[in-house]
Amino acid sequence: MTVRVLVLTGFGINCDYETAFAFSRAGAKAERVHLNDLINNPSFLTDYHVFSIPGGFSFGDDVASGKILANRLRYRLGDHLMNFVNEGKLIIGICNGFQVLVKMGLLPLLDGVMRQDTTLVWNDSGRFEDRWVRVRVNSDSPCVWLRGIEFMDLPVRHGEGKFLTRDDNVLRELQGRGMVALRYVRKDGSPARGNYPENPNGSLDDIAGICDPSGRIFGLMPHPEGHMLRTQHPTWTRVGLHDPDEEGIGLQVFRNAVNYCARTFE
Repeated sequence: MTVRVLVLTGFGINCDYETAFAFSRAGAKAERVHLNDLINNPSFLTDYHVFSIPGGFSFGDDVASGKILANRLRYRLGDHLMNFVNEGKLIIGICNGFQVLVKMGLLPLLDGVMRQDTTLVWNDSGRFEDRWVRVRVNSDSPCVWLRGIEFMDLPVRHGEGKFLTRDDNVLRELQGRGMVALRYVRKDGSPARGNYPENPNGSLDDIAGICDPSGRIFGLMPHPEGHMLRTQHPTWTRVGLHDPDEEGIGLQVFRNAVNYCARTFE
């Protein structure tokens, strides 16, 4: 079967081509769909297995990063997106897309109800962070997007990436249910413990990405589409560090999604 992916575009989203390309390299048929077209024809969603909100600066980051797009999606498409989730399909939000998912309440979806329990705010550094980081996958996480991955080197590009929870109870629930899918770590794989620049934004518990209880909805600040080719890594030219036939580790995130859908909806 052909796994179909809807990659959202429009109003300042600017990583849509790269995200669609990553899904295509992973074996899916990825199509870019403008937000207005989706709002006018929400039945489009029924034709797809994956809904992707890429990175960028939707609506110019006015009010707060992702807030306007989050409201547009929640109040115009909220019921349709919940039906999409209830059908067992997948959703990913990368960087600005992660900001959108948490602010519309589609993540973490603790009790199956759209409610904002977490947020992403200004980096502790007070500036836009454009750097490579190392992240570690939580082996206890149900996240289907991260199967078979232990570590990833990925780029971050954000000004509002500090992850916070509404209160300590939400944090404990995320931790206890394995919903903290991805954490920032040092180069040797040890915990970043909030230290900059390994933790580039000051995120609580070094959180770089979370999933919902089912593991099918995933949001993360680093860009996996930014390391789908080995030549995207800053050290790719250094002799002995990279296999010439090696692909970027980020591609595995998209391949996991495609393989999951191919098995589930065959």
